[in-house]
Amino acid sequence: MSEDTTSTLDTPVADFWFDPLCPWAWMTSRWMGEVEQVRDVRVRWHVMSLAVLNEGRDLPQEYRDLMDRAWGPVRVVVAAQQAHGDDVVKPLYDAIGTRVHPGGRTDLETVLAEALAEVGLPPELADAATTDAHDEALRRSHAEGIGLVGEDVGTPVVAFEGTAFFGPVVTPAPKGEAAGRLWDGTLLVAGTPGFYEIKRTRTAGPSFE
Repeated sequence: MSEDTTSTLDTPVADFWFDPLCPWAWMTSRWMGEVEQVRDVRVRWHVMSLAVLNEGRDLPQEYRDLMDRAWGPVRVVVAAQQAHGDDVVKPLYDAIGTRVHPGGRTDLETVLAEALAEVGLPPELADAATTDAHDEALRRSHAEGIGLVGEDVGTPVVAFEGTAFFGPVVTPAPKGEAAGRLWDGTLLVAGTPGFYEIKRTRTAGPSFE
């Protein structure tokens, strides 16, 4: 048992920042789960916030309404992390995200209650959604992630062994060795000095296969 634990602790860490309501972060997080299976890397999960990122920006009303709603889920994840430790972040993200993204749920109050119950966390953590009690920790985590890549990107942010990048934005999430090849290529381009951007117009939305 101790040998397996040591092996896990020695595995290189990729830090992953997400907002629970972002469908593209969800796609990338599913890809990272595949990468963990085929490459020597384990993921450490952190929150960032589209609501914080878009503070003070002139947004269309529909997107502004979404940003107002986006505070709740990320606040609940932070509250759970502070009360119960880092190990609850990924399971809670999975429970929320499965309902919101492939599940298509928009009833966030119920989603949060169900997700907390699924993970075995106290239901009163849902109260954090409507209070700023944990916003200092939320903003600190957000600043740590966005500070690695700059303000003109979104979520997710990934950092690995001195290289950080936004994305990749991909749908559907590659599986198996295809996920590993995308990881290898992303590290290659992101680790190139002076490299900033590869981009093309998205022609499809998230495919939650």
